[in-house]
Amino acid sequence: MRERLPVWVQARCGVEPRTVAAVAVVLVAAVGFAGQQYWSGRPQAVTAPAVIAPATASAAALPVGPGSAAPGSRIVVDVGGKVREPGVRRLPGGSRVQDALTAAGGVRPGTDTTGLNLARVLVDGEQVLVGATAQPAPGGGGPAGPGPLSLATATVEQLDGLPGVGPVLARHIVDFRTARGGFRGVEDLRQVDGIGERRFADLRALVRP
Repeated sequence: MRERLPVWVQARCGVEPRTVAAVAVVLVAAVGFAGQQYWSGRPQAVTAPAVIAPATASAAALPVGPGSAAPGSRIVVDVGGKVREPGVRRLPGGSRVQDALTAAGGVRPGTDTTGLNLARVLVDGEQVLVGATAQPAPGGGGPAGPGPLSLATATVEQLDGLPGVGPVLARHIVDFRTARGGFRGVEDLRQVDGIGERRFADLRALVRP
């Protein structure tokens, strides 16, 4: 290594070969370090992360439909008729007729609930009657007042509320009405299976075509 240096440098510096080798190593390391710093400090492209909109934002803005209750709210309904524990019940918003009957202890044995829509959503303040005719509301605005029951529109539950008429006979009356297209007169009740002369006499004044 020393022999490669100019003679005047060798003579002036009087360096040892080992010293020259050490200086060369230091220079090589310095050049390598400088190159690494230059490479790491160059500008680099930065990709911004994609922003995902919350999935619940649009759902939260959906309006609540008419007659439906907001989540977490409570409704009050009156359950009456042929249930084990009739009375006013407080239920969660969105409850159905079946929930109201369950809250009232269930229907009594032998009660026919065919005419009830058990899946209907309840609204606050309504009355659920099982096997009984609704009474008129004070001041009007409700069902018709006490009087003969219309055979043309009576439900199984309403017919079941008549004296001597159970759920089975009430179903026979409705089936007869469906098959014949209605009742032309009260006398048509005589043709319903299960209604004899004595029972017809009891019902005659309580119903109308």
